[in-house]
Amino acid sequence: MASMTIRNIDDQLKSRLRVQAARHGRSMEDEARDILRAALSTESEGSRQSLIESIRRRISPLGGIDLDLPAREAISNRVDFGA
Repeated sequence: MASMTIRNIDDQLKSRLRVQAARHGRSMEDEARDILRAALSTESEGSRQSLIESIRRRISPLGGIDLDLPAREAISNRVDFGA
């Protein structure tokens, strides 16, 4: 397995990671691994969906609106540019 070092992490972010790891009863390293695994698995599933499905999934919880669309009318007179 590979290893990596993450530099320049904000102190507040590191503290939040430490607290969350303690809540879950694991080390900060295990917690960070789990967060990365969850974030990347969610992204790969979402990338398989079409753009419209992604938009619908994000917008649908907000509800919708009904639009009153005017009836379409036929074109009354054609313009003859040849005359």
